[in-house]
Amino acid sequence: MNKKYVVKLTDEERQRLQTLVSKGKVAARKIQRAWILLKADAGAEGPGWADAEIQATFTVGLVTIYRVRQTFVEEGLDAVLTRAPKSRHRPRTLDGEQEAQLISLACSKPPPGRCRWTLRLLAGKLVELGHVERVCPETVRQTLKKTN
Repeated sequence: MNKKYVVKLTDEERQRLQTLVSKGKVAARKIQRAWILLKADAGAEGPGWADAEIQATFTVGLVTIYRVRQTFVEEGLDAVLTRAPKSRHRPRTLDGEQEAQLISLACSKPPPGRCRWTLRLLAGKLVELGHVERVCPETVRQTLKKTN
């Protein structure tokens, strides 16, 4: 089977990976990926193992091996060994003024027929008063947890 991403390490890259796997103070993920690259090396000095051999030896999934190969070929050695920063950033639901409104509402007297505020009541009241368009009770909980 022809491989789309063929790993061919230079002498410098091979030496860097060898020193990485011989150290004891490196993250397990880095060591595992370094071993995958060393064994998948199809260069002149590399063993050129098949994916099935790598999978059996290091108990790693075929998809992981494929992605390590792909990342190495497309982005280089550093991209394989370092984690990509998380790109999942969500904007805050409540700004400082809205949080202040929530806290003052939570400290106020509960609605008639209730002995205390619930998270759902607070969320509904914030929407009803027009402070926010929508807010879930979990956001209310996390905001109130920040403030004692």
